[in-house]
This record gives sequence, C-alpha cells and structure tokens, in this order.
Amino acid sequence: QRLDGPVRGNGKIIQELESIFRGAGWNVIKVIWAREWDDLLARDTDGVLLNKMADTLDGDYQRMAVSDGAYIREHFFGPDPRLRALVEHLSDDDLRKLRRGGHDYRKLYAAYAAAVAHTGAPTVILAKTIKGWTLGPGIEGRNVTHQAKKLTAEELRVFRDRLELPIPDEKLKEAPYYHPGPDSPEIRYMLERRRALGGSLPKRTYVPKPLPAPAGDAFAEFFAGSERPASTTMAYSRLIRNLVRDPQIGHRVVPIIPDEARTFGMDPLFREVGIYNPLGQRYTPVDAELLLAYIEKTDGQILEEGITEAGSIASFQAAGTAYATWSEPVIPFYTFYSMFGIQRTGDQVWAFGDARGRGFMMAATAGRTTLAGEGLQHTDGHSQVLATVIPNVRAYAPAFAYELAVIIREGIERMYGEQGEDVFYYVTIYNENWAQAPKPDGVEEGIIRGLYRFRQASGGTRRVQLLASGPILQQALAAQALLAERFDVAANVWSATSFQQLRNDALDAERWNRLHPDAEQRIPYVSQCLAPSEGPIVAATDYLKTLPDLIAPWVTRSYTVLGTDGF
Repeated sequence: QRLDGPVRGNGKIIQELESIFRGAGWNVIKVIWAREWDDLLARDTDGVLLNKMADTLDGDYQRMAVSDGAYIREHFFGPDPRLRALVEHLSDDDLRKLRRGGHDYRKLYAAYAAAVAHTGAPTVILAKTIKGWTLGPGIEGRNVTHQAKKLTAEELRVFRDRLELPIPDEKLKEAPYYHPGPDSPEIRYMLERRRALGGSLPKRTYVPKPLPAPAGDAFAEFFAGSERPASTTMAYSRLIRNLVRDPQIGHRVVPIIPDEARTFGMDPLFREVGIYNPLGQRYTPVDAELLLAYIEKTDGQILEEGITEAGSIASFQAAGTAYATWSEPVIPFYTFYSMFGIQRTGDQVWAFGDARGRGFMMAATAGRTTLAGEGLQHTDGHSQVLATVIPNVRAYAPAFAYELAVIIREGIERMYGEQGEDVFYYVTIYNENWAQAPKPDGVEEGIIRGLYRFRQASGGTRRVQLLASGPILQQALAAQALLAERFDVAANVWSATSFQQLRNDALDAERWNRLHPDAEQRIPYVSQCLAPSEGPIVAATDYLKTLPDLIAPWVTRSYTVLGTDGF
C-alpha cells in the first residue's frame, strides 16, 4: 500500500504478487474484472482485449477509475479499431460502470468457493478494487482518498445510490445507519455466524494450563558460584541445557537463535535436542564426525532461523502466544545480539507485548563497552532504556549467574505457574568473564525487585553508596577497594538488577498514595533500601545515564549518575 499514489504506477502489482505466491508453490486466484466484463471477454475471439488488459499499467487503470466513459472509450478502447468495435453498443455511462472484480460479490464468492475446494496447496485470492469505491467522484480512486474525512450531501447520495440503500433523500443529511431488520436473511446469517464464533463481542479465552516448576537442581550450581571466571552468557547457556533436560518441562523449552548458537555457547544443544527442520536432515553435515555437530531433526527443539531477527522474533511471537492460541504453554528463550533486538525489531516486540506474549528475550553481548572492537553495531548502551517503554516487560541486567538463575526461576513461575501473568522478560547477559560469586542469603527479593546490597563496607570515616549492574558491578567492587585504601571512604556496593522495576514500583506507590491520601503512605522500595544508608549515592552502568536516572525522583540526597553516553 502507498497512500500517496499507486504502488506500481509503472507496472502491475497484482502480477508481481502472483509471481511471488506461485513461486512459493501457492494456488493463486485473481479476481480482476466484474461480471460486466464477461460478455466483452466472451466476444474477444482474437484476444485483443486480454492483451490490452495485460499491457495497461496500474497508473493508467487508476486514471480510468476517475475518468468518464468518453475518456475510457478514447484511451482504453479507442487506439485499436477492434477494441472500439467491441464496445460500440455500450454508452459512455455503461463504460463508466465496468467494475473491478473485487467489487463483484458473485465473483468473490466464486473465488472463495474455488479456494475452499482446492487441495494440495494453500490458496491466495488477489482481488482488484478501487480505493474509496462508492464514495463519489471527489474521493473514489483519488490520490487524496486517505485524507477524506467527511462526505458532502452529494457524495452521500452517490454512496446511497451505488449501494442501493433504501434511505430517502430527506434523511441523507443525518447519514443514518441502514438496518434491514432483525428478521432479514442478512441479519439472521450474521447472528448465526457470530453465535458459532463465540458471541457478538470479541473476547480472549483460553484454558489455563499451569506448568510445574523446574527441578531445583537446574539452578543449584549457579547459586554455589565459581572462582573460575565465566561470563553470564556462558552461565545462561548452561542453564538452558539444564532446563531442556528437566523431566517435567524440558520438552516445553524452545530455544530460538537467529544464527550464532556457537557464539553464545549453545551448540551442545545441537546434539541434545536438535535444530527443528520439517524435512529433517537429508544431507551429511560437514562436521558430522564432531561432538558438537550441526544436527537438524523433524522433532528438533531449537528454532534457528538464520540471519533474520524479524523471522526469529516471529517464532518468538508464535511460541510466546501458544499458551493462548493452542492452550499449550511453551517457554521460548529468544537469544540474540542485544543490539539487534529491540532496536532492530521494536515493532514486533511491541506487538508481542500487545498480544500478551510470554517468554524470555535474552539479549547477549550486551553493554556499550563489551564488544567495542567490533564497531558501533555492537555497542549497545540503550536497549535497557528502550525496554522500559513496553508496559508489560520486566527488564533485568544481572551481574552474576545466581542473579540470572533467580530471575529466570521467578519468571517461569510468574508466567507459567498458577498466576499465569501476561508479562515477558528482557534480560541482558554479557560477554566478559569474571569470578561468579555465590548467592548470599536472603537476596532473592532484592534481585527480583531491582536492588540489594551486595557487599557492605567496613571502617572508613566517610560513607558512599555505589549502585551498579551487569559488568560494571566489577568496577564498583574495584572502586570500593580503592576508596577504602586511598581515601578512607567506606563504600557499600549495591547490585541494581533492574532500574526499570525500581521505577515501576515507585510509580505504583506514588499513585496509590495519591488515590488514598488518608491511608498510611507507601514508601517506594528504592527509598526503603537507600534511605537508612549514609553518604552520597553514585550509580554506574554500561548503558546511557538515562537508565539510572529513572529512579532519580526518589533518591533524596546527592545522586551522581555515570554511564556510557555517546558513540
């Protein structure tokens, strides 16, 4: 569609579409000409009319749609004497009434009947219509049709006459709705179809099917920590392997990857569960003898779509809404380069939220400084900010494997447990290696709500609070040691797993307080955490300063934000 003019003024879009669908193996039915053309086509014994139809461009067809019969006679039928003779018995008004096929209900019915009867391939119906049909000569077929917001009395009269509506002239000014009566065949048919389809008002119904929680040992190793440096991306890959092995929910886990499972350490899944391909694997892969061979299977669990984030997130949409569409909940984990997620397919992510999709978007190699060597296309300093605009996303930036495990465990329970909440998760994971700390006791609530004190300072005559997330938490820990050693400053280090969740909680508290002025006022969680502490507060992330700024209204003392603004 192109609102300002014809899509292919110099060509024929219906032919292009037919070639695409036929090339893909579809059955194509074209509804181009209405019944008024049937007699002319039957008398076109030498094919001159068919040739003229095939040679006329879309731009010319649009021109004739707004022209009178004399123009059509001169410019469409006139150049060839055989064509002119074909319509010599028709008046100019008759020529003006030669309709396009998409406006002929008999032709459309015949097309749909043929489509339903066809077997062996899907069918597409390409119907040619005129934009603004029946709305009068000032609107019908014009380039400005889309801007027309109101019909004049004369245009209403044309509309009434063209559709043969029994509305008297004196009522036209009111533009009344026409109703053929509750007992008319049309109304009875529509009501019958609405009852068969579930009622007059659309509603979303599905049968909830809560899933059991994964076994505890799927997460236990991450709570123990590891002195051996590892990235959270590698921890995530290990966690996915644990989940697909889970005896209760493993078969419902759907790993989705555009094209680089090996980059994320997910290639062991090739042999364990296989890559889905409806044809299986008819060839012998080049790495067939290797342990981590590329294996495609008709019952494979991995969806690897190739270098197409649009295609990958379409799979994410299908899997993430399967709980409602098919009453079969599956747990999609869409893993991608973070820069190629919301920035590249933001429309689809928004649609996923709007469709109440559930699942995990795992944004790997995240952060502005983690892949700087690969150029600006990988320096993601803003995806966490972009995620905050989607109302039902829960955005997290974990610094340790145990935080990641807590977030995913809670997410599975929140989305697929008894409560079945219509949310989805955006989780950034990182490329840098560092020692994975063991999970401290009692931090689960703080991880989920967005903030907890990771390491408390001792000694020092002055105090400061350091908030950090993701890989920058390591820099905060280094700063803690430096401040104590050189400046006699005791710095508490806080892990800020989600500035978005902190802000959402604060906004909820503010709204509740505003609506309940006489009740005990609620205190935002971020204020509960930071108010008892002492000294200025410094927040640092691998993202734009905008991210920690989300909580600025609720930080009541000196608050300095550090970030990675700029290229």
